[in-house]
Amino acid sequence: MLRNWVRLGRGLSCFVTPRNGAQGTILPTGVPQRFSHKLQGNSHAWILTSEKSVDWAVPNPSWSQEMMLQFNRYMEMTKDGSWKKLPSYRSFSDHLPEGRQKEELRNQKNCLFLRSIEGEGMGFEYAMFLKPSERRVAAVFQIGPYLEGPSGFAHGGAIATILDSTVGGSVIFITHKVVTANLNINYKSPVALGSVVLVDSRVDKIEGRKIFASGEIRSADGQTLHAEATGLFIELQPSSSPRKETDPSIFP
Repeated sequence: MLRNWVRLGRGLSCFVTPRNGAQGTILPTGVPQRFSHKLQGNSHAWILTSEKSVDWAVPNPSWSQEMMLQFNRYMEMTKDGSWKKLPSYRSFSDHLPEGRQKEELRNQKNCLFLRSIEGEGMGFEYAMFLKPSERRVAAVFQIGPYLEGPSGFAHGGAIATILDSTVGGSVIFITHKVVTANLNINYKSPVALGSVVLVDSRVDKIEGRKIFASGEIRSADGQTLHAEATGLFIELQPSSSPRKETDPSIFP
């Protein structure tokens, strides 16, 4: 799956805008946050949050009490700056700065797969969070009824999508343009429809254009391992300076 992320201009502000007036939600207030992600050498990847686009990774009436609890727990961890909430839009064009390319893509009316199911709570309800110092992306997912495989449980392809998107998410902050070369998944326990799961992923090592990452899906209480995955991702447009294998415990 191609993740064609672009480097965006310095100083772009980041906002979290609720879709509705959900109560009891911890959301950033005051001065918009500004942040960057340090990569190899002096290069940076930037996250753009658009005031003109709807951020779907915020509470709506379909979110269960457990979903709200986990979302608020991660939002609390963003207060010291160690974690960052990632915006989630319906199309790739929403992540681009204003300009001709954005308008051309917007006119195509494409939709990102995770946001393609209409109706709140019917498909993937989720929010992702980035911890740059650990090259790590965590996510909270609520599984909707349109993701059914075996009766009452999520389809294996839906689980694979969650892992590919989250594990791949940790990789796109190393480089803006990658493809999934290999994704190995071990299914451990079925995920019930309507349940909330926690996903944790990280980059393990880098070898030239090869980026190795891994992740797992657990129940909201952390006691049940539902699935685990390892992946190999290939950088399509390598930087001018060659990459070196990186100790996974040290963020470049």
